[in-house]
Amino acid sequence: MSVGFFVTGTDTGIGKTTVSCALLHAFAAQGNKVVGMKPIAAGSENGKWPDVEQLFAASNISITRQQINPYAFDSPISPHIAAQQADMEIDLTIIHQAYQELSSKADIVIVEGAGGFLVPINPSQNGADLAIKLNLPVILVVGMRLGCLNHALLTVEAIRIAGLNLAGWVANCVDPQMLVLQQNIATLELRLDCPLLGMVPFKLKMEMQKIASLLDVVALESY
Repeated sequence: MSVGFFVTGTDTGIGKTTVSCALLHAFAAQGNKVVGMKPIAAGSENGKWPDVEQLFAASNISITRQQINPYAFDSPISPHIAAQQADMEIDLTIIHQAYQELSSKADIVIVEGAGGFLVPINPSQNGADLAIKLNLPVILVVGMRLGCLNHALLTVEAIRIAGLNLAGWVANCVDPQMLVLQQNIATLELRLDCPLLGMVPFKLKMEMQKIASLLDVVALESY
């Protein structure tokens, strides 16, 4: 039976893709068939979408980029605006069908959301609606920088209002100059009712296998 997780973050650009890929590597190291999914990608570079490429490379089953990425837009803007510019509307049913297909082929599916948890994705729905549609436990990536406590707590409140399980969180150190980093992590450990899966230090270049070794996927076995 396939298991899936929905990876969201306290903002855009705080390392969701890095953590998602690291989770795939960690689960693959346990002998699982794994696949990453990016339902909505916005922001292409030379005709490719970096997040999609990284998730594709971290997967170990035979799939296509189109299977893991139903919606791709060129402009790095909010998904609902990108879709409007492309004269499209993002349909959660199509994403759900794509997820079901992937889950039939893999043991673990890691779904990376777009932007933050409540980012609009069409005129009436947002990222929370996508997570609800897929009905997956959520992993929160907290970009450790000034303001992250408020952003993390607000996101967790939104996840709980949505009726979803918060499976764990990852502290991703995006600001090498952040003051009182450990105290901020300790504050979140006290206030978030879920396990800290790991802390990713700030480094410009770090092998994905090394990042994967920093994550405690054993804490996710109950799912």
